[in-house]
Amino acid sequence: MASWTAQDIPDLSGRAALVTGANSGLGLETAARLAEHGALVLMACRSPERGRAALERVGRHGDAELVTLDLADLASVRRAADEVRDRTDGVLDLLVNNAGVMATPRRVTADGHELQFGTNHLGHAALTWLLGPALAAAAAPRVVTVSSLAHRLGGLDVTDPDFQRRPYLSPRAYGQSKLANLLFALELDRRARAAGLPLLSVAAHPGISDTELAPNMARSRRSSVVAASGRVVNRLFSQTADQGALPQLYAATAPDVRGGEYYGPDGFAEFRGAPTRVRPSRAARDAALAARLWTRTAELTGVEPFPA
Repeated sequence: MASWTAQDIPDLSGRAALVTGANSGLGLETAARLAEHGALVLMACRSPERGRAALERVGRHGDAELVTLDLADLASVRRAADEVRDRTDGVLDLLVNNAGVMATPRRVTADGHELQFGTNHLGHAALTWLLGPALAAAAAPRVVTVSSLAHRLGGLDVTDPDFQRRPYLSPRAYGQSKLANLLFALELDRRARAAGLPLLSVAAHPGISDTELAPNMARSRRSSVVAASGRVVNRLFSQTADQGALPQLYAATAPDVRGGEYYGPDGFAEFRGAPTRVRPSRAARDAALAARLWTRTAELTGVEPFPA
């Protein structure tokens, strides 16, 4: 895997892929590379204006279409899922759950959930379940859910995921949401295998990459100190967005990927480097916790899980 690059992506002609957060950073790079190798890429973006600009760029590489999706609004998630099923004739080969928000001030989604948990986990889980039948209709479907090194920052309280009782700390809430991403990906794999489905559910993380997450966090806090700190971290430790996208591209396309695997950079502390298999935290490997999260997610979203 050490020498693997985006040029090693196999031919994806005839396959349909949906990438969330495709207007910038890792999502934009992922969409461009999938289109370049023949896939029809549906680019799910919250902002139509930014989405159109990204679509123009990705369209230079291959076939791409825009889908409006706000993961912080479950009604928008339902509409987007309906649109994706219509555009793909009910057959979706690849879903890349890439979009996310990071370390925001205390805010809630349109449905009243803590913003990071609601966007990063609940929105993606609902989207995945709603698209489950379209994925199951494909010959060799995959779901790639993007987690983070931050999944190790703290635990997950399934009885209080919205921090209604606990003190709200934005890094802790971000870590919880990324742990939820990883727990969900691994539980989806377990349930797909138990149901006899050919679906591969895998996870990936980008290490420390120069994307829009840190600038967006600084803007949300209106803090010049946070912005300056983010620039320093990027200069010292980060890799470019195209490098950071490699683990999720590998997870999405490499023929040797197996369900339940987790990919990240192979360098020091998984900060940067070529894609390789990495080990989730002990909490992320807790199957009982994952099962509780699965049930709680269904309660919070009102979406029927897939597989049931």
